Amino acid sequence: MQRFIVGGAVRDRLLGLPHTDTDWVVVGATPQQMLDAGFRPVGADFPVFLHPDTGEEHALARTERKSGRGYRGFTVYAAPDVTLEDDLRRRDLTINAMAMREDGTLVDPWGGERDLRQRVLRHVSPAFTEDPVRVLRVARFAARFTDFSVAPETLALMRHMVAEGEVDHLVPERVWQEFARGLMEVKPSRMFELLRDSGALAVLLPEVDRLWGVPQPEAHHPEIDTGVHLMLVLDCAARLQAPLPVRFACLGHDLGKGETPAEVLPRHLGHEGRSVKLLQGVCERLKVPNDCAHLAEVVAREHGNVHRSGEFGAKALLRLLERCDALRRPERFEQLLLACECDARGRAGREDADYPPRRRLQAVLRWARGIDTRAVSSQALARGLTGPAIGEAVQRARVEAIEAGLAAARQVG
Repeated sequence: MQRFIVGGAVRDRLLGLPHTDTDWVVVGATPQQMLDAGFRPVGADFPVFLHPDTGEEHALARTERKSGRGYRGFTVYAAPDVTLEDDLRRRDLTINAMAMREDGTLVDPWGGERDLRQRVLRHVSPAFTEDPVRVLRVARFAARFTDFSVAPETLALMRHMVAEGEVDHLVPERVWQEFARGLMEVKPSRMFELLRDSGALAVLLPEVDRLWGVPQPEAHHPEIDTGVHLMLVLDCAARLQAPLPVRFACLGHDLGKGETPAEVLPRHLGHEGRSVKLLQGVCERLKVPNDCAHLAEVVAREHGNVHRSGEFGAKALLRLLERCDALRRPERFEQLLLACECDARGRAGREDADYPPRRRLQAVLRWARGIDTRAVSSQALARGLTGPAIGEAVQRARVEAIEAGLAAARQVG
């Protein structure tokens, strides 16, 4: 029985990057031998065990044979006669198909170290085409390792997999998992651009794919192309270290522009409502978590109003807060403002521009929430008011607080 460190831990160690999880592959062992050594079984589809002391995952060396469509269509073979080279051969990219002995000696049968030096994402073998998740994984690694290129032959295989319909069989949960991880990488635009280049984006997210080539008014969008704008917005969200709900909201904020009638282009009146409808379909299809779905819907509906909020009076500002549920959910409202800032700065030449609406609306929310609603309600009751009239009194108090705050800000300004 021998064990080797494999996968990302080896890759990141060679790149000088930090890594938290260490995965091991065990060669020459049976499941019973692992149990006898005190390992705890956790694998449902193939033999994976947790080390009794460290808790690190140890998988028996295995091979896979294609037996159906999709990423689940495999028959797994794990036995003592499976070699380390056999196990590494089934992995996706050469940079992920290296192993390291316990003494630190590198085992690299498929040229992973060479491709790390050359900054290339290259598939290990033709077996790459058997798992459609690998199309997403390569795109995600392109978003993480921004100075790596994709080998032409690997891109060709990705296109072939799309053409053969393999990507159509991906389950929604796995698609979302890869999208979510890719959105959180250093340059998420690279993921979506590579998926578009391979044809996979048109299959998995046609609502996003159709944004390329859609013009926008140059006065507001020097980059003009809606798809180009979207990529700038995503990369701005990454630079600002936005959380996942904000990045997903950025991804979906302009989907409706892909359905703007051609005769009214480049104007996009009413695209907000179309974006909300399309987002609801995306979220249902991909089973997007509620925190991401709800924020994305509010951002799609209200981002234009947030951008224009400097023109609003106190009553209109309070209505905006109410539509965004900001009084009850100030944390989500802060995420909405961050997404809107990314939208404003995701434009050619405006990447470092200031975004006053964010600070202004943060202040407006503070003023509105600073009202002692219990005291206002008590005073209304004392005046004999009941029911809706009490709520109206609270509203008036909030409007007055916002008006006072705006007046004070004008004096300072």
